Amino acid sequence: MKLLQLTDIHLTKPGETIGDREPNANFQKALAHAVHLHGDADALVITGDLSDWGDREDYVRLKEMLAPVPFPVHLCIGNHDERDVFLSVFPETADDNGFVQSVFDLPVGTGIVLDSWGPNSHAGFYCQTRRAWLETQLERLEGPVFLFMHHNPVPIGIAPMDQIMLQEAEAFGELIARHARKIRHIFHGHCHLPLCGSLHGVPFSAPRGTNHAGWPDFGNDRSLSASDLPEAYAVILAGDSSVMVHMVEFGYQGEIRREGSPDYADWDRLTMVR
Repeated sequence: MKLLQLTDIHLTKPGETIGDREPNANFQKALAHAVHLHGDADALVITGDLSDWGDREDYVRLKEMLAPVPFPVHLCIGNHDERDVFLSVFPETADDNGFVQSVFDLPVGTGIVLDSWGPNSHAGFYCQTRRAWLETQLERLEGPVFLFMHHNPVPIGIAPMDQIMLQEAEAFGELIARHARKIRHIFHGHCHLPLCGSLHGVPFSAPRGTNHAGWPDFGNDRSLSASDLPEAYAVILAGDSSVMVHMVEFGYQGEIRREGSPDYADWDRLTMVR
């Protein structure tokens, strides 16, 4: 099974930039790169911050840009989004309680999109209603289950970012712990950093994002930090017993060299390209 994860696309008015980068152009570039190289993907999931300011025009443009994608697309919302505005363009993504949550079949197991949005805050929330919904899904599914969400459920050790992580992290973690046997992996965004770790034994990961990049600024306890590292998305390869996550830096401008055979006999001091 092959899945694609794009995150933090931050669409805004065409021509406007974030960190001297144009989010619409970068999202189109990421999408074209992913579809061209991974047209055999089983699904694409975009893990939130679809719009930079939650503008309806951004969601309409997103819908138009996703229309030609040749495999299923699933959407999370993040703190930069506005749920009501998003649902006015994508009404089919709402669950029975009005949250942007869904369950979808995959060749290996099941995917679940979680809604960690909350009003007037950049932090994430996963209230009792949402936890009850997820508990119901996890109880009825056999697994493996792949969870997709925007906010990081585990502190990353950088104070400004940890202020806006998932707020009900302990309750969420207890739910994950009860169903850890079924949950194969958690994919999130939000931090604009390549991250990996585990929560109650369940691995999680996040790619950098398709536009502006963060930096692991451990010495800064007051503000969020940015960098000019390349734009990226994730390619996920999963089988019955394994998961591999690549971060593809599609914004990399340098040369890609092909330097020889992997065969042991071909590696020698005289002919090997170094």
